[in-house]
This record gives sequence, structure tokens and C-alpha cells, in this order.
Amino acid sequence: PHAGPVESRNEAAMSELVPEPRQKPVVPMKPMGINASLLGYIGIDTIIEQMRKKTMKTGFDFNIMVVGQSGLGKSTLVNTLFKSQVSRKSSGWNREEKIPKTVEIKAIGHVIEEGGVKMKLTVIDTPGFGDQINNENCWEPIEKYINEQYEKFLKEEVNIARKKRIPDTRVHCCLYFISPTGHSLRPLDLEFMKHLSKVVNIIPVIAKADTMTLEEKTEFKQRVRKELEVNGIEFYPQKEFDEDLEDKTENDKIRQESMPFAVVGSDKEYQVNGKRVLGRKTPWGIIEVENLNHCEFALLRDFVIRTHLQDLKEVTHNIHYETYRAKRLNDNGGLPPMTVETEENHESNL
Repeated sequence: PHAGPVESRNEAAMSELVPEPRQKPVVPMKPMGINASLLGYIGIDTIIEQMRKKTMKTGFDFNIMVVGQSGLGKSTLVNTLFKSQVSRKSSGWNREEKIPKTVEIKAIGHVIEEGGVKMKLTVIDTPGFGDQINNENCWEPIEKYINEQYEKFLKEEVNIARKKRIPDTRVHCCLYFISPTGHSLRPLDLEFMKHLSKVVNIIPVIAKADTMTLEEKTEFKQRVRKELEVNGIEFYPQKEFDEDLEDKTENDKIRQESMPFAVVGSDKEYQVNGKRVLGRKTPWGIIEVENLNHCEFALLRDFVIRTHLQDLKEVTHNIHYETYRAKRLNDNGGLPPMTVETEENHESNL
């Protein structure tokens, strides 16, 4: 019997409380000039060092996918990027190896350590892509694989007893290799990038750029950029995810000048002017992979590893994974998908 008045009293109390926070104090809260000079050292500047130590202890994951026709030097380029034999087929082509009938997905994990920083690198190769006579829908297994990794992460995330650190197998970056034809992009290239740019960070790369003259290379790069724009294909770094003016200026330069990176990969070393360099030997000299006058490999490496690696991971998590997650929960009527445990229990009951 007393519930009614108590509730109404509570409601009245609540309604009195609600407008309060909206009233902004007229007097400025902080004393003037406190930011100008702190009265002694506090130590906020150690936060970065604390974060660095934590990250160094746990290490981090980076998953890179390479897509393109056979013979474009995908494995070699990844080996060159990370200066170690991280990709398969680093020792020439095996004649017994037949072209796969459909796209296979091969993920190879490595731990790379440099300056005390540990990175668990996974290279995802896609042999058989674009090698058939009929390449219709050959991007489907790749899209399926990417979505499966999001699904795996989502299932781990919605578990009641979830891991402190969920293993991250999501594809952070997809290097798409364009054949150096000097003409236009093939329908297959456009089709792949159209479908996949919505689910993964695509970085277009012109492979074996040493097969073109400088003029041909510049012209081809401009043509590729134009075709991507005309077809509404957004590659990484996507314009709408630039966070501030500094990011926009930096990324615009990359989008308008560097992309797609025209690269040459090589894991062979040669002696040039008394220095050992990574390069490709031709009858007329050595193409130095890391020399910007010869190719844009150094730009690609700086972009993927030295400036944008963390951003690639963040865009994957905050944009592509979030989009997948929202869609998945919507389709499921707002409920999380069945967790791994319940599926296993369900199977054992059958």
C-alpha cells in the first residue's frame, strides 16, 4: 500500500534533480593561468612510457593479406617488407605445384622482434586468385575468410567468461597487387576492390614496376587513381576517417601522389658502391629496392609499418569490425550470436 506514495516521492525527487546538471556555473571553474606554469613537476609525461612498457610486455598482432595473380612477386615483397623470410615460396617456383582450382587461403604466423618490440605477424596468402580462365566471383573465398575472422572475434567478445586478451586474427591490411600492364585496371581488379574495400583496408600496389619506364609508371598510376575514383572505390587511408586537419593533409598527399605504390621487391643482396643493398640484377644494372629514385618500395614500407600500422589496426577495429558487429547483432534481433561453448554443447547433445 505504501509503494505508490514512495514511488511518486522518488519520481518527484528525480524530476527535481534532473535539471540541475544543465545549469552551467557562470564563474569559470579553473583559476586563470594555472596551465601556463605548473607549480612543480607532476609526472603526467610518464603516461606514454607506462603505455610503452605495457605494450612491450604483451607484444602485438599484425595480420597482412596479399592478393593478386601468380608471378607478381607477392611473397617476395612481403619478405622484403619485413626483411626476413616470412612468406612461403621464397626459393623459386616449384614445377610440381599446380595452380589451385579455387582460391586457397594460407595463413603463416611468425614472431618478429626488433629493438625489444615483439610483433606476431601473420601473412595471409591467397594462391589461385585471378589465375583461372574464368575468374568470376573469385574474391568470394577471400571475403568469407575476412568475415570469418570478425565472427571469431565477436564470439570471443560475447562470451560470459571472456579472455583478457582476445586473439586477434582479423585482417588489418590487404595489399592488392595490380599487374603492370600500363593500360587500365582489369574488371577483376575493380570487382575485387569494389566488394572488399567495404570490409578491409585495401592498399593498391603496382607490382614489378621495373617493367615500365618512368613516364609509363607515372601515367599508369594516374590512370589507376582515376579509375578507382570513377568507380567509387575507397582504398586506405579512407577520406572519411581522417580525424583532423593534420591527418587530412598527410593522407591527401599519400592519396594524390603516392597511391598506388609502384614497387619492386627482392630478397637478394648485391654490392653497390661498397654497400650491400637489396636489389634486382638486370643486364643494364642493379635496381635498388630501397632507393626512391628506382622504386617506391621505401614509401610503402614507411607507410604500412612506420607511420600507419597502428591506424590500420584501429580502422579495422573501430570501422570494419564495428560495421560487421552491428550488422550481425541486427540480423540476430539484437542478441549476440551463439557463443563457441554453447555451439559445442549443442553439438555434443546431438
